[in-house]
Amino acid sequence: MESSRAVAPGLDELADLLTRLTRLLLNTSGEGAEGIEETVTTTARALGGDASLLLVPDAATLTVTAADETARTVTVRGCPEVFRLDQVTALKPLLADVGSGRTDVTRAGIALARIEGSSPPYPWWAKLIGIVLFALGFAPLMQPTWYEIATTAVLATIAATLAVTADRVPRLAAVLPLLVSTVVSVVTIEAFARTPAHGGPVLLMLPALFYFVPGDYLSAATAELAAGRMTTGAIRLVSSVFLLVQLYLGVLLGVYATGTSTRALFDIAAEADLPRWALFLSWIVFTAGTVLAFAIPYRLFWPLLALVYVTVAVQSLVTKLIGETGGTFVAAVVLTAVSTILARAPHRPPRLVLLLPGFFTLTVGSLGMRGLTTLAGGYVIEGFRDLLKLVTIVTAIAVGMVVGATLAGPGRGEGE
Repeated sequence: MESSRAVAPGLDELADLLTRLTRLLLNTSGEGAEGIEETVTTTARALGGDASLLLVPDAATLTVTAADETARTVTVRGCPEVFRLDQVTALKPLLADVGSGRTDVTRAGIALARIEGSSPPYPWWAKLIGIVLFALGFAPLMQPTWYEIATTAVLATIAATLAVTADRVPRLAAVLPLLVSTVVSVVTIEAFARTPAHGGPVLLMLPALFYFVPGDYLSAATAELAAGRMTTGAIRLVSSVFLLVQLYLGVLLGVYATGTSTRALFDIAAEADLPRWALFLSWIVFTAGTVLAFAIPYRLFWPLLALVYVTVAVQSLVTKLIGETGGTFVAAVVLTAVSTILARAPHRPPRLVLLLPGFFTLTVGSLGMRGLTTLAGGYVIEGFRDLLKLVTIVTAIAVGMVVGATLAGPGRGEGE
């Protein structure tokens, strides 16, 4: 039987496929753009052509060269996010088929169009539940108290409702972080932050805002800088800081709207009253929420949960030995190396999907929020301490990711 590689595609067909592939990869590149260039160029070569890219986080200049040496340059734009990981997962086997010659450009184009046009795997109410579970699983990391969990259940439901509404009202998406943080701030101050015994107001707010806090984006941006991708890393870093400032501004607007003094933004944790079994089970809740909130196929729940527990265990054990920064660094190395190795098999999900839930357990965008709001409250020393810790931990995660990928050896692109 003649291989699908035998007849090289024309420029129009090849350029169309690679343009759509680049756009899909850009739209799912919220955690970094490092795999895009390799994936697109490898696919082009597998189809008998060639491609080169000039990347920034939200756009790419793509030059496609067909087998007859004709060429075309196009500009592709996207909106980097990580909310449709089902598409990332579905793309990997398609690219594996292209790379092995089992699929030609025509069939690949049809399959890619099917992935692009696919509906989310879960209904809107499942995403709402997922965001709530995502926040509830994270809540004990802020304050291991039953009050924190009860408060988070209410606040996260409000935040999730606004997020799901923004999916149906695109104009709302542009101001969603500001709107969510303002509403959560008002409700927290008026209904829940009545006494210091329950902890600082921001500690009560943060789990509900965790879905929007760009701690993972900050770490991904720093990792790109550490890997030498200065343009994408710097732009993504500025974007992440801007998102963090939006959330901070929303918290302040909530304070002003309620007539509360900014001195109420103290950073004191309540006394822990959660049993150890609840802390252990919280990661199950967190992983289930991640699967639903980010449209990850449900069959991946158990391997992702295993990676979450491995990451948390490594971080906890090493932190006891050499401190928090060292524990976070080693956990990032282990998570990245394991995810990179596992993702090499064609039948396994891409590295991004394997990495993301465990990565969330390490991210520290909450430190940025705590630092900024504590400074706004007039607690200068505590605020700068949190911000310094943010810079230190983010750098440890980024360098750990680079080291982990290096230890795992040469890998494939995110889509492969």
